[in-house]
Amino acid sequence: MHMAMVIGSGVLLLVVFVLFGWLWGASHAGMALAAKMFIPVWLLLAVTNMWVGVTHAGYTVRQELPIFLLVFAVPAAVAAIAAWQLSRS
Repeated sequence: MHMAMVIGSGVLLLVVFVLFGWLWGASHAGMALAAKMFIPVWLLLAVTNMWVGVTHAGYTVRQELPIFLLVFAVPAAVAAIAAWQLSRS
């Protein structure tokens, strides 16, 4: 359940990034740039989530690594697709 909440939070954060891209750029290019900028920010947050799981929840890196990959990959893939679609329009 925690993993689904983190992935959902990532997608919600992507929406916030894209909305700010619209506010700052008022164009599809600004929204695409914001979606691209989301990916490194999300990587940092996903690594932090993994670090908390290892240091505080007692999981090993080997146990947390597949979860980290999924938690990072789903919102990052949505961001990449959004950036691609927005740059086309």
